[in-house]
Amino acid sequence: MKIKTFVAFVVSLGILGSVQMVLAQTPVKPRTIVTTDGELDDVDSFIRMLLYANEFKLEGLIYSSSQWHYKGDEKGTRFTSEMESTAKRYGERTELRWPGTTWMQELLQEYAKVQPNLARHAQGYPTAEALKQLVKVGNIDFEGEMIKVTEGSELIKDVLLDNNPQPVYLQVWGGTNTIARALKSIEETYKGKANWSQIYEKVSKKAIIYTVLDQDATYKKYVEPHWPNIRVFYNANQFWCLAYPWTFVVPTELQPFLRGGFMSKNIIHNHGPLLAKYYSWGDGKKIVGDPEHTQGTLEDMNKNKMTQFDFISEGDSPAYFQLLDVGLMNLNNPEYGGWGGRMVQSTTNPNRWEDNANLTDYNYFTKKQDASFPQTRWIEALQLDFAARADWCIKSYKEANHAPKITTREGNIRKVKAGEKLMITASYTDPDANTVAFSFWQYAEAGTSPEKVSIIQKQHIAHIEVPATAKAGDTIHIIVEGKDNGIPSLIRYQRVILQIVE
Repeated sequence: MKIKTFVAFVVSLGILGSVQMVLAQTPVKPRTIVTTDGELDDVDSFIRMLLYANEFKLEGLIYSSSQWHYKGDEKGTRFTSEMESTAKRYGERTELRWPGTTWMQELLQEYAKVQPNLARHAQGYPTAEALKQLVKVGNIDFEGEMIKVTEGSELIKDVLLDNNPQPVYLQVWGGTNTIARALKSIEETYKGKANWSQIYEKVSKKAIIYTVLDQDATYKKYVEPHWPNIRVFYNANQFWCLAYPWTFVVPTELQPFLRGGFMSKNIIHNHGPLLAKYYSWGDGKKIVGDPEHTQGTLEDMNKNKMTQFDFISEGDSPAYFQLLDVGLMNLNNPEYGGWGGRMVQSTTNPNRWEDNANLTDYNYFTKKQDASFPQTRWIEALQLDFAARADWCIKSYKEANHAPKITTREGNIRKVKAGEKLMITASYTDPDANTVAFSFWQYAEAGTSPEKVSIIQKQHIAHIEVPATAKAGDTIHIIVEGKDNGIPSLIRYQRVILQIVE
């Protein structure tokens, strides 16, 4: 039924106001641009991201460079002025482990084969042809090269200058140099003109950079000093639980979700041509041009005490996990914590949130504070969700599982007094008529109160007692977690923030 026909129909029933409210509440998808240096873990991150392409509005897929990967200029140039870290490891190079500028298009060809089936499970999956139009080559010649104006930098510039005021999340899977070039082009075009202050404010409000490490020097040398008001989410510690050394970071109890038994059965094999391209330990695959990609060999697998088809790395995936709305309210509140990790506001730059060395969550497996646990705590939910999306590539709607929607009767923000007793009443709807089991837990580190609340759960209701010693102005975060009994089980949330008042 077309929307005009639908509205005309409900007008005749006298319920247009209700429909207008529903339409107005339709969530707006986050806008995002991905920049990538094409490392093995970027490829795996990209494959998973395509399974979630309906959840955000992709506006650019851009090849970029980093200290680990660059093309060179085909002139034998040995460029080292911005490459101190790389030069120490590799010496001067004309190119370094460069994967080329066709791998995204090749993966989109495989995505085209599964997109029709994905679209049977959720609305909003873009076509492969539409996504191919977003693929551009950015600044790829060397680490930190931001001299050239490129197709990729121009795309970023144009999006930041367009008339849509909605924030644009700039994902940095390599270096920030193509983003830096886009910003420099804006500065060079408008600085000194009458409208520069308006342009500067517009771009500063619009751009949000989510970066995993500093993989070149362009953020520190150009972006931060010239564009200090641009918000930055900086993940330097927590992503390791999803990166190459994960076996040393992830608690034993969660490792089965990353081992070959789970990955092979539930994700990589017999789930269509796109996931067949996913790299895993001992899979026999090799990235051309990257001599350091040896994880596919059985020799390297055995040497590293891995098992076949174990997860290798998706170190950059938290950049788009941050954009997924699973009920945790973390999109523009990185300090809340969610699938994209948890960060705190920098003491030196109020527009920068980071997971500094002092930021930890209590790891209830090891009984210790843990710098990676703000990300690690979500691995079960993330991997089960990945498995469900893998099923969407090949199964009918009836055969697959889909996430429940969790709600709370009393709302997400509650003003309470010290010593007050209250209830949180949870409910759910499940598209597959599955049963959902609830748990309620305090995310202590997300709140500002050091006090521990009493939670007594009776099925879908939690009885909460605020500590009598809680101080006015502090916050306490309660997570309402609902896990369905489908296969694989899927987990969604609501967050209830208790604001302590006098």
